Amino acid sequence: MSVRQVEVGGAEPYRITIGAGLLRDGGLLAQPLRGRHALVVSDANVAPLHASTVIDALRSARPDARIASHVMPAGEQEKTLSRFGDAVDALAALGATRDACVYALGGGVVGDLAGFAAACWMRGIDCVQLPTTLLAMVDSSVGGKTAVDLPQGKNLVGAFHPPIAVVADTGTLRTLPARELRAGLAEVVKYGAIVDASFLDWLAAHSDTLLGGDADALSEAIARSCTHKAAIVERDPFEHGERALLNFGHTFGHAIETAQDYGTLNHGEAVAVGMVLAARLSTALGLATDTDAMILQALLQRFGLPTALPAGLDPDVLLAHMRLDKKAQASGLRFVLWEGLGRARVVPDVPEEAVLGILRNA
Repeated sequence: MSVRQVEVGGAEPYRITIGAGLLRDGGLLAQPLRGRHALVVSDANVAPLHASTVIDALRSARPDARIASHVMPAGEQEKTLSRFGDAVDALAALGATRDACVYALGGGVVGDLAGFAAACWMRGIDCVQLPTTLLAMVDSSVGGKTAVDLPQGKNLVGAFHPPIAVVADTGTLRTLPARELRAGLAEVVKYGAIVDASFLDWLAAHSDTLLGGDADALSEAIARSCTHKAAIVERDPFEHGERALLNFGHTFGHAIETAQDYGTLNHGEAVAVGMVLAARLSTALGLATDTDAMILQALLQRFGLPTALPAGLDPDVLLAHMRLDKKAQASGLRFVLWEGLGRARVVPDVPEEAVLGILRNA
């Protein structure tokens, strides 16, 4: 299978490399390492599977380097200031200098937390993202958003800190639980929903091969998703405008995750529900037809994803979480909505009663 590459331009350009077996490529992994210190950050699920491969590859390519590892507990509930402190302590124990590099080996939680540690250590050192989940490959590893959660909401403490390279070894997806693969496909569908309706057609046509873990189909989906994200991030690196489109479904989704204490739906599943709710809100506000919302819902269901609000959630509590969402403004709620398949836009000052209406009928 061929290796695919996507270039992310802008003030701090970097390359996304996609293919099987890349975590064994010491030359590729070590190329961004400018100094002699490297910290591989992973979690308790991923480290037993892949950490030794990465460390051995780095050591073979850079025998002069001092390479350490830091393993955190797994799960969204661990993306905290306390765990961030542990990662910073690991950098201190390594004696990491300003030309050191953090290698974030894992899913979105590891990528966010390790990237944030890299952003803060000595006011910013290099970070290489090594995503091992589909969701991280197409979303969190690209673009430089790093953060940890607070009890009040997701990703409220963080920094923009672009990686200097992203290496997506699709071979790691073979060890990914089916539920996590489906969760990643939710973020893949998002790119079609916001900018590329034809991509939705491709996903529908290849749904069985994607769910079956076909390597070529997954690599194509990853490359197309990353190409869309790279183009948006290049034009708007700090989310002053267009980049907010990447949050389609996330205002609802993050509120669901926070209300459930990150314990029921995972991120991709919550975003799937959130996209359907955002599409329905678009219809309620007269921006789009209900037909497109039903097409989106059917595709998500085809991938085995939830599309209905979980039982037992209080709409008023969800709305309160949305008021603290990073896209909210002093004047009111701001949502990423759409005018139909592939045509998303940011809508300010969305009436709270309209949002509550969607939540109460979800």
